[in-house]
Amino acid sequence: MSTEGTAPMNPLTHHDADISPELAPLNLADKPDGPGAAMVISAGIGLFVLGFFTILSEASTGAKAWLQTFQGSVGVGPLAGKTILASLAYFGSLVLLWALWRDKDVNLKNAFYIGLALGILGVIGTFPTFYQMFTV
Repeated sequence: MSTEGTAPMNPLTHHDADISPELAPLNLADKPDGPGAAMVISAGIGLFVLGFFTILSEASTGAKAWLQTFQGSVGVGPLAGKTILASLAYFGSLVLLWALWRDKDVNLKNAFYIGLALGILGVIGTFPTFYQMFTV
């Protein structure tokens, strides 16, 4: 195995310095990617839960009545229970994933695609032409 053309690894440079050589002169400290990945995936989970509960409330009158109990004594609109549960899912998954990945390097590219896929599915679930197909 030849070591010709390889430079010794500098622990002070970012692990992506070989991919982005313009960052190498900055001597950035290496930080874990886990918290960023947790944010991206949690955002996708929150959007997915919003789309899921939007479809579920159209498909089931019992689910619709249950979701309306989250709006309290003041009617705040048709998305009241859905947005509360989506927010809880976002913050809950963020806390869990951040705790698991805070000191770890994870693949940000995969995290981005997972968050994007969940987000797209969630947004599709909130389009009236889509969720009205499930109306009871």
